[in-house]
Amino acid sequence: MDGTDTERYDTASTVLVVDDTAAGRYALAAVLRRAGHRVVAVACAHEALTEIDARLRAGTLPDLALVDVGLPDMSGFELCRRLKDHPATAALPVVHYSAASAEPGYRYRGLDVGGEAFLSLPAEPEEIQAVVRAAVRGARVRVGAETLARRLTLLSETIVAVQGARCLTELAGAAAEGTARLTGTPAAVFVLTDDGDLYHGVSRGPGLPLTRPRATGPSPDLSSHRAVTGLIRSFMNGHTGVRSAVVPAPLWPAGFFRPGASDDARLVLARTHHEKAPVCLAVPAGNGAPAADPQTESLVARLAQATALAAEPLLMYQVERHVALTLQHSFLPQPHRLPELPGVDVVVRYVPASRQTEIGGDFYAALSTDDGVLTAVGDVVGHSLDAATVMVELRHALRAYCVEESDPALLAGRLDRMLQRYHPDVTTTVCLALVDPASGRVKVANAGHIPPLIIGDDGTASYVKACGPLLGLGLPHPAPTETVLMPTDRLLMVTDGLIETRGTDLAVSMEQLRTAAADAPLGVDALCDTLLDCFGRDREDDIALLALRLG
Repeated sequence: MDGTDTERYDTASTVLVVDDTAAGRYALAAVLRRAGHRVVAVACAHEALTEIDARLRAGTLPDLALVDVGLPDMSGFELCRRLKDHPATAALPVVHYSAASAEPGYRYRGLDVGGEAFLSLPAEPEEIQAVVRAAVRGARVRVGAETLARRLTLLSETIVAVQGARCLTELAGAAAEGTARLTGTPAAVFVLTDDGDLYHGVSRGPGLPLTRPRATGPSPDLSSHRAVTGLIRSFMNGHTGVRSAVVPAPLWPAGFFRPGASDDARLVLARTHHEKAPVCLAVPAGNGAPAADPQTESLVARLAQATALAAEPLLMYQVERHVALTLQHSFLPQPHRLPELPGVDVVVRYVPASRQTEIGGDFYAALSTDDGVLTAVGDVVGHSLDAATVMVELRHALRAYCVEESDPALLAGRLDRMLQRYHPDVTTTVCLALVDPASGRVKVANAGHIPPLIIGDDGTASYVKACGPLLGLGLPHPAPTETVLMPTDRLLMVTDGLIETRGTDLAVSMEQLRTAAADAPLGVDALCDTLLDCFGRDREDDIALLALRLG
């Protein structure tokens, strides 16, 4: 170690001297102050504990405790043991000392309770100073290594949370929480897509545990959006890798770090390739914010790189999902394009799975026949282009068959045979209902699907008792179940994606649906919207609903 390092360890240290004799405290304090140390002297163990407790609350813990083993209220060894047993003071280095005539066992007893060294007095000033320097230096190295290990662990936890994000907003939220914990300051994270969409997340506060995060804090208004977007594009124009910059408060939107306040911002930006979306990690700079140290800057840079890498598949997922949903919606008749169906009021809803990029096989249909209105809701097993293709074939086959045949059970049988011939490995659930608007008579054929639910305006709701085998199994289909739909009734048909929950019996979910439908407001639109609000959030499967009322 050169002279500069020695001086740094000497002058940067605060030493707590614990000695019950005024002469001993004076002599040690004089030696230590001569070497540039700051000295706090107390006369007993309880005074030492009180002093350390006050300094803990103030955040100014001493760098070392120099403790006489023969204190009047408790031994120096007991004082050391108490300090080492407390997590907040366990890292405080302790050096015991005693007169030269002290017992030989004192030396190892001090080490056994966690002390760093032992001094026999009297001793040369240079020896006292060297022992203190070595103990402080060793403690700082150890604390530094432990701090780095904790921060690397935190970085790893944050990267795991970022990589587990299901969308760009969630990714930005996870990165913001991790940045706040690494820096000890508020943080905001932004992801800028090629289309100019800005996703952001704001930390809830440093030191909070990493859970499944959500973006919090202010949403960028139009001016803030433009400002942040412009800064990101300016700093990353033509660049890849990691870049950092400090943006003065007039150029940085107010309120991201402190509500209503303007702060300078330290930005760490990363982009993996020219055509990829850049990410920006932002923390306050100046105005009382902690100064950035090289270790923190390195860790935040690594997090920025990891966030940029994790954003790439999510951006690709967004593109793929948009293409899949566009294709899937093109397969289904749009609600505003349903055919005119005299005598009935029909509404439909379709909601794709929240996490599904592949095309699903859920479908609905409302068709006019010679004997009334034929409605259908079904689900081809699986999520794939093959499932969607079969779904389209079933819809077109049903449209063709119902021109000459309207009996739901016979139609189910014909669809079954079509599947067996052209798609022998595919099974499908479907529910068919033929409604006569004039009389209200309803015939229902159910092939392994959730049966229709009839909801009265008087708050009653009950399932039609109709069941049968799945399509594609080649099993006979029973005669249709018949019931009557009153003018005040609504007929509801759904796919199981609305209510099916992993680990919950379907019968329980169906009862929950029945209760919610009975309590829903009047009208077919209100019925569908209410049920989607109750059950349709973050579902793992597609949802199709069809509600009908006599017109």
